[in-house]
Amino acid sequence: MLTENPTTILFITGAFVSNKCWDEWKVFFENKGFKTLAPAWPYKDAPANVLRDRHPDPQIASLRLTQLIEHFENIAKRLPQKPIVIGHSIGGLTAQILLQRNLASAAIAIHSVPPQGIMTFKFSFLKAGWGPLGFFTSTKKTFLMSFSQWQYAFTNGMPEEWQDKAYCDSVIPESKLIVRDTITSAAKVDFKAPHKPLLLIAGSTDHTIPESLNYSNYKKYTDKDSITDFKVFPNRNHYVLNQPGWQEIALYIQNWLEKLPVQNS
Repeated sequence: MLTENPTTILFITGAFVSNKCWDEWKVFFENKGFKTLAPAWPYKDAPANVLRDRHPDPQIASLRLTQLIEHFENIAKRLPQKPIVIGHSIGGLTAQILLQRNLASAAIAIHSVPPQGIMTFKFSFLKAGWGPLGFFTSTKKTFLMSFSQWQYAFTNGMPEEWQDKAYCDSVIPESKLIVRDTITSAAKVDFKAPHKPLLLIAGSTDHTIPESLNYSNYKKYTDKDSITDFKVFPNRNHYVLNQPGWQEIALYIQNWLEKLPVQNS
């Protein structure tokens, strides 16, 4: 384990979905002796159906990536010791940036949006991302994924009744600006710099963040003295956190953490 005392895991949600996606993960890791936090993004601390009713929401629409990172940076800084940061999608990108800023004792990036400079022209990535980028539409209005977009971008391969329940439970309006910011210097990482342990997890059937994109992200890290690991799980889509079988990934993360050398925060 990383420390003798209970370590806090800071969970960071991705775009388009409620932070409630971590509820079962929190229970899993609390049962393993960790403390857990899964704060909402700014302006999103409300149930998914309430946030959908507010669409188009000008406050959420105004949110930028630098604000989001600062929000979680401040949460991490207030903790008594550096947390383990586990993030999904844009939350995975934020986890990598917090690790870069030496605010985490370890980071796990699940199906992570990659830092600046890593791209793919894979069709599924372009199709899944076109709507959220919101080109030719007002950035003063939030983007709310339609059910058909949700089926393609998040829950591909799942039975329709599960896709429908997942949509009702999870989908919330999103800032188009924050999605666009992920290809700017706001998402910059120095891949040559030493860093605390990092695990990148990919899914073989993710349309939004293809496995190949996560592998390119992993290969960018070049410091030989830092722990950087990569793992692919088959048949996992972008709804990976709540897709049946999520426990296998959580258990893999727990085992990975247990094998890390003891660190001084």
